[in-house]
Amino acid sequence: MMIQALVNIFKIEELRKKIFITLSLLIVYRVGCYIPTPGIDTLALSQYFSRLEKEGGQTLLGIMNLFTGGALTRLSIFALGIMPYISSSIIMQLLTAVVPALEKIAKEGKAGYEKINQYTRYLTLFLCVVQGLFLALWLSNDASFRGIRIVPDKGFLFIFTTILTLTAGTVFIMWLGEQIQERGIGNGMSLIITTGIISRIPISIQQLWLLYSPFDASKRQISTFTIVILLALWFIVIMGVILFAQGQRRIPIQHGKRIVGNRVSMGQTTYLPIRVDMAGVIAIIFAQSVIVAPATLATFLPAKIGFVRFLQSMMQERGIAYNLVYVALIMFFMYFYTAMTFNPVEISNHLKKSGGFIPGIRPGTPTSGYLDFVATRIVFVGAVYICAIAILPSVIMHFFRVPSYDIASFFGGTTLLILVGVVLDTMKQLEGQLFIRHYEGFIKGGSLRGRK
Repeated sequence: MMIQALVNIFKIEELRKKIFITLSLLIVYRVGCYIPTPGIDTLALSQYFSRLEKEGGQTLLGIMNLFTGGALTRLSIFALGIMPYISSSIIMQLLTAVVPALEKIAKEGKAGYEKINQYTRYLTLFLCVVQGLFLALWLSNDASFRGIRIVPDKGFLFIFTTILTLTAGTVFIMWLGEQIQERGIGNGMSLIITTGIISRIPISIQQLWLLYSPFDASKRQISTFTIVILLALWFIVIMGVILFAQGQRRIPIQHGKRIVGNRVSMGQTTYLPIRVDMAGVIAIIFAQSVIVAPATLATFLPAKIGFVRFLQSMMQERGIAYNLVYVALIMFFMYFYTAMTFNPVEISNHLKKSGGFIPGIRPGTPTSGYLDFVATRIVFVGAVYICAIAILPSVIMHFFRVPSYDIASFFGGTTLLILVGVVLDTMKQLEGQLFIRHYEGFIKGGSLRGRK
């Protein structure tokens, strides 16, 4: 069924054009990831990042490098990636939930959406300038790199050029994402992030191959049995992520009879879906950023300081203390983000105005209380699932003796959640195009649900 659906996709001329446009724009993005920013010794910078990974484990710079597909280690024109726009979108989404003026604009329909989107772009520009400035100052400081000279010619011109180049690079990526959204298939921004992550897969496979060393048993660090177990675990985890990504609690909504003129419309039963992983990837990204920020700052300090050695060892070993803090942060951000985006009172008022109600629950305050009760428990289940996925790379590294986090990250964490989520969303859109033209989808007798 899957193969037939793929064949049907290329039978449709319009869909073929959309796929071609999407792939072409993604190739343009990947080419830009290899164009260096002027004034940078890229070889010296790459050496520094290699040493940083061996000494301190994962840092905030490592996370940024993962999302940019290695563009940060080369400090290409796309070194900032799409993350400033993603950060701006999250900030605007949270502000819309707490600032009445923005909330009012968001309720204006398409015009309101365009205003919020414009504010998001302005905030993205501001974040790009700030991040570009800090990167330029950091690169200009030789003391931060412990003897490695990254910028041969320092000065105001280098700082200005770096800020301008990195900001223009992110703006161009935003434009690419919007073109994919309008002319191609799938969510443009999500596909750009996914492309960066996928570009790291060959490197991880190469590292795993070197650890296995099939032609030299003396250098072998991972046995054949471990490889088989890891592959089986990878498939099981992917199936679990797909299951939870599409999992939702459907609350039945009953609508009463309506009399419009001389016509009487019968009451209908619909559903209010509450997703299990309502915050999902966002909670992990926030938690990762908070937990690795101190370790990132520690890399800029002398290694002789005891606190610096403690942070570096905690990030490198990924022991009980690290994972407990990580889990606590994920739980907090899951509930925090849900509280900001899921408003039971607003949903209750909307149901009351539209004549809908939950069977057995009185409209108004009892309905909002019930929705809050259900959401709180659903979020707890989702938080436990997200925590399990988040610490899985650490478990892989500890029990299977996998020394590289790049390899372990594809068995869980942000990487796997983004990959599976974006693939599901893209397949959902492709399936919708097939259904419109009376073709079967990817699942016989059913359809996919994307992670919106």
